Amino acid sequence: MAGEPIVLDWVALSGIAARVAGLARAGGVPDVVVGVSRNGLVPAVIICHALGVRDLRSVHVTRTVSDGVDAGKTPEPVPRNVASLGDLTGADVLIVDDIAGSGATLRDVAGLVRARGPATVRTAACVVNRANWRDHIDPHRAVTYIGATVDRWVIFPWETR
Repeated sequence: MAGEPIVLDWVALSGIAARVAGLARAGGVPDVVVGVSRNGLVPAVIICHALGVRDLRSVHVTRTVSDGVDAGKTPEPVPRNVASLGDLTGADVLIVDDIAGSGATLRDVAGLVRARGPATVRTAACVVNRANWRDHIDPHRAVTYIGATVDRWVIFPWETR
């Protein structure tokens, strides 16, 4: 991927998460926030606090094979601990991930969540990396709320450089 990675510090991440929370609030405060583990949990917690949502759940879904810059990807997202989502019947659910490259992880997690009977499923990515976006659909149509868009790899504050 061209260019140096974008390094987000905690202040920048907090601002992006606040933007996502504001966008979500405009659509109605969700009943449940689902953080995509591992890296989506950090912004999911921040967003929960900003919205006053106490029901935070997680599902572990991975796509990258390592934590390094420009790490390889699996052909499809790999879900684990799906039962941790529990019963979502009738709930308004917001799924949060740190970054969406292709949109596949959010799409697959949304499918896992829909299988549990919620009334509404919305998705949020703190960052969309357009350089990896392969879907012919505009990211703004595929992801309900986007905090920022970039064209390079992003290093989040909790990641090593």
